[in-house]
Amino acid sequence: MVSSLSKWYEKRSIKIAPYLFIAPNIILFLTFMVIPIFFTFYISFQQWGMFGKPSFIGLENYSRMFGDKVFWISLRNTVYYTAGTVPFSAALGLIGALMLNQKVPLRAIFRTIFFAPVVVSLVAAGLIWSWMFNPNYGLFNEILSKFGVHGVDWLSSSTWAMPAVILTTLWVRIGYCLVIYLAGLQAVPDSLYEAADMDGANGWQKFWRITLPTIKPTTTFILVMEIIHGFMVFDLVFTMTKGGPGYSTTVIVQYIYQKAFTEGEMGYASAIGTFFFILVMILTLVQMRLGREKQ
Repeated sequence: MVSSLSKWYEKRSIKIAPYLFIAPNIILFLTFMVIPIFFTFYISFQQWGMFGKPSFIGLENYSRMFGDKVFWISLRNTVYYTAGTVPFSAALGLIGALMLNQKVPLRAIFRTIFFAPVVVSLVAAGLIWSWMFNPNYGLFNEILSKFGVHGVDWLSSSTWAMPAVILTTLWVRIGYCLVIYLAGLQAVPDSLYEAADMDGANGWQKFWRITLPTIKPTTTFILVMEIIHGFMVFDLVFTMTKGGPGYSTTVIVQYIYQKAFTEGEMGYASAIGTFFFILVMILTLVQMRLGREKQ
């Protein structure tokens, strides 16, 4: 019996070993990702205040969500924030990558400087930029005062609060896009540029006909990651404005947090979270499909 088991194990040990190595990751993924997603979907059909027994109420949470004005405001703010950060962070990251891809002095130091904000805690970044946007002693108002503009109350204005958050996000995300684009640019074969030089192509033609088409997979990846980041923003907004003034900077994730952990409406928060998960998944799939079609 023992010998037969040992023979069985010897025959299958090569196949079993990889699964044993990845088992911890699979267990963690199931515990903290898959199971919570299904549990959130289940709770979205319940009325539950985190304590006590959930009671089934069907689609009432979803019906309430579509009639909730604050939900639509937070969704609009999330789209506004994403539209203000994604194209600019990608475009400025590409411009920076093109500059640093050249043989310039201190290139490694500049890469480090641009990437440094990416590793800074978003809470710390929010606090630093909140001080810079301070209406009394902030750096931005000090600069504007040199041009005769005084008293811009950035984070207390429903008009300027979201642009201030967007500017802070760009400071953080441009470095990430720059590094990814730089890796994509360095993978472009030099032979393509040499052939273009032989054909008499200028710099713009080489960029438009060679560089952009070659880095399309990189662009698709960056856009997908930046859109996900834009829709999932929470800590930066919460640190800088806490969703105010009014609801002018309230975003979806913050609204979910407010309903779940401040007001104790776990069922309603789960309904919003489920809808938001499906929305982000659809946007991601569409973006990836469009990226593959362009390629």
